[in-house]
Amino acid sequence: MSSAPAPSFDGIGIANLPNQRHKIVAKHGAHFTMMVVGESGLGKTTLVNTLFTTELSPARNYSRRHHKQLDKLTEVEIIKAELEEKQFKVKLTVIDTPGFGDYVNNRDSWSPIVDFIDDQHEAYMRQEQQPQRHEKIDLRVHACLYFIRPTGHTLKPLDIEIMKRLGTRVNLIPVVIAAQGIRIYQPPVENDDETAAEHARMLTDAIPFSIIGSTEDVQTPDGRLVKGREYLWGVAEVENENHCDFRKLRSLLIRTHMLDLISTTEELHYENYRQQQMETRKFGEPKVKKVDNPKFKEEEELLRKRFTEQVKAEEARFRQWEQHLIAERDRLNKDLEMAHSAIKSLEAELDNLQAGYGRGSARR
Repeated sequence: MSSAPAPSFDGIGIANLPNQRHKIVAKHGAHFTMMVVGESGLGKTTLVNTLFTTELSPARNYSRRHHKQLDKLTEVEIIKAELEEKQFKVKLTVIDTPGFGDYVNNRDSWSPIVDFIDDQHEAYMRQEQQPQRHEKIDLRVHACLYFIRPTGHTLKPLDIEIMKRLGTRVNLIPVVIAAQGIRIYQPPVENDDETAAEHARMLTDAIPFSIIGSTEDVQTPDGRLVKGREYLWGVAEVENENHCDFRKLRSLLIRTHMLDLISTTEELHYENYRQQQMETRKFGEPKVKKVDNPKFKEEEELLRKRFTEQVKAEEARFRQWEQHLIAERDRLNKDLEMAHSAIKSLEAELDNLQAGYGRGSARR
């Protein structure tokens, strides 16, 4: 019976540190937080379920999404799951944003999304300042998939506005059409590994990704059973790179760059937020929370506009009334002058009568 070969102890052991790191990561697992943003009916839920090959969130009923509502605000929903593959566990958190872009008035509809991202940085920073830090709750967003409706035209102002705001706070990954002038996540190119560098360049060239999401099995004309969508012209396969960029997106999010997304969140976006806050606040001082609700702000502006219009109407009415008073005063002054003239005329006539009566009495 042959014994197993003894492990080699060449060198001092520094080269074994990556193996130690691997054991630590394998033991503790990882956590990954992803946010999905976009209008209803673009396939956000389907894509998330397809990415992780499990139903993390049930499909929504969007039959009334075209019945535009006036004043509802964007919501934030948190979905948590624990995934396991080859005995490695990942605690996954998906942040959904139902209501974004679905209403007649979408002004400030990005505020709950941006506030949520900032609030997670704030909460993590506050926990770091505590004496006990071993049970920190971390919901900082590592990647944000922004879904853009494929209209065939340029980006809508709402898309441009929120993507500019998100690009400085989170690793932004647009899906469907190109975005110009907006900061998005770029996979790092490692020049010492040509294969990895070429893969990173390929992912960068594919951004923004054109995606087909489906959890249904369909049969192709050649008899294969695949995940995809069936159309009159044939089958669009989810994992066929000639049909869509799903495999590239999955590689970016999970297979090759998940840890880079996490470290970029930690070292770039969180540090930027922390630096900005430390420059403007004293240590331990709570963040000044904005209490203005976009809905209330809009109502306040409407009330202010209505008040201004009423003031202008009252001023116009006052000026008209003032002009009427001035005209009435001039008329009364004129009447008074005429009355004075009539009185003087009567006094003169009376004087003449009295003078004539005096002369007549003297003759007699």
